[in-house]
Amino acid sequence: MSDPTVSTAPTATADVEIFDPPLCCPTGLCGPVLDTTLIDLSEALLAVESDGVTVTRHQMASDPQAFMRNADVYRLIREHQLAILPVTVVRGRVVKTGEYPTLQELEDELEPCEPSAESESAQTGSN
Repeated sequence: MSDPTVSTAPTATADVEIFDPPLCCPTGLCGPVLDTTLIDLSEALLAVESDGVTVTRHQMASDPQAFMRNADVYRLIREHQLAILPVTVVRGRVVKTGEYPTLQELEDELEPCEPSAESESAQTGSN
């Protein structure tokens, strides 16, 4: 039985969505020690945004409804609690949980699917 508070309709308009764990700030620039993981993430997101990719970050404290609107994210949190965060969703598909993606991982997930030589020959009818 599905939870009536969770929409299964696709709501993602961003190419990349990051569902952050509770943070004091998403930049990593707060407090006495810099969080280099968050700085690296910010740089990676800026890099893919410069290529025209849309990115949205969701904070549990300021946007809890986003966590409930995405059925996959909601299910993961119900099954694994907050330990599953962060969750990275690329074009509606969960691609990484438990840690932030690297720039290379984001680029790999964002690459358009290129048809293989086998599927191309099948489409053209050559053997």
